[in-house]
Amino acid sequence: MKIAVIGAGIIGVTTAYELACDGHQVTVIERRGAAAEEASFANAGLVAPGYVTPWAAPGMPLKVIGHLFSRYAPVKVGLPLSGRELLWIWKWYRACRLDTYLAHRAQLQRLAFYSRERLHHITANLNLDYERSDGYMVLLRSQRDSQLVQPGLQVLREAGVSFKEIGPIEARKIETGMNPDMDFFGAIYLPDDEVGNCRQFALMLKTEAQRRGVEFAFNTTVTSVASGNGALVGIAGEQAPRQFDAVVLCAGLDSVRLLRPLGLKVPLAGVHGYSISAAIREPLNAPASAVMDERYKVAISRLGNRVRVAGSAELGGYVDRKRASSLQTLYKVLRDWFPGAANLSGSVQEWKGARPMLPDGPPFVGESGIAGLWLNLGHGSSGWALSCGSARILADLMRGKAPDLDASAFGAHRLRA
Repeated sequence: MKIAVIGAGIIGVTTAYELACDGHQVTVIERRGAAAEEASFANAGLVAPGYVTPWAAPGMPLKVIGHLFSRYAPVKVGLPLSGRELLWIWKWYRACRLDTYLAHRAQLQRLAFYSRERLHHITANLNLDYERSDGYMVLLRSQRDSQLVQPGLQVLREAGVSFKEIGPIEARKIETGMNPDMDFFGAIYLPDDEVGNCRQFALMLKTEAQRRGVEFAFNTTVTSVASGNGALVGIAGEQAPRQFDAVVLCAGLDSVRLLRPLGLKVPLAGVHGYSISAAIREPLNAPASAVMDERYKVAISRLGNRVRVAGSAELGGYVDRKRASSLQTLYKVLRDWFPGAANLSGSVQEWKGARPMLPDGPPFVGESGIAGLWLNLGHGSSGWALSCGSARILADLMRGKAPDLDASAFGAHRLRA
């Protein structure tokens, strides 16, 4: 088939690659000048399937309210809040039921484990090097922090995830660069999890996709999509729409604009995340792989010769306006755990990105209900961890093959629920 993929983030690039592997003629249309320029640009890089869970969980509304007045809060609400974002909050609140949470958590984790398998398969077949390293450690500042993670550890046990509860001495043997003066309770170590440079992987996979015949149209804005004798894609500056056999929408938040004229109201909201990236000053003082400060929900990752600190979840506001307190939290956590790791007096990249999240958790992967139009969107903060699996599932569905993972939970029927 002749297929258009709209969006060249990590979801769009992996989708294009898998479709090309199946022999389709693929064109990727992207409004930016390169791949992975928005939500995929500077994320934490964590691939930790056991920690992929829905935001919509019992008790979360009270936690969010409790964070509103904290200086170093992991969750913030920005202003202004649009009507669409207020509706998203209401839908999210309604999804915070135990039965809904348990079902969606299981679905997300199955997808995350499958996606990691696909990531390893692609990496091995193509011999890709994207600054990956093994191991992930969750740092617990206090005994109370340890008590709060116990329900999550039970989830890991049930999922068969390998982990160890360790004390400070053993934690420092694994991450030898940690601040020797930092007093903390202990850690959770997950040896099978990993960290890698999402954007670098996307750029390398884009090159591999091009070798398989995929065309990338950058600096190209899609104005409309429509169903008719296949699928039609309107392009800014072009009088006639381009015709394809099918269209896959991987355009993140911009998908809302394109789907609304078709009668599909997708409840996507941009949950903003922050990161800082800086060159390593002293390798012995830098993390070996990745750690997560459980209290502040901030990850510190080693990506090649750089350190990246990423965290915060901010609903509302504008993507081009960085909140000073959110950035200060990242600097604080870095100073606490690895004070000599990064050269903060040099060039520091400060980034804020809008992660397209659905209120109930799982993404949409599959048919839209409109002939010729397919969806692969709404992965939220787990886009990197879910991308390879979602792409393979979509490619299987488009060729009429039953995916290796049951994809019924990711269908667009939730739009009409």
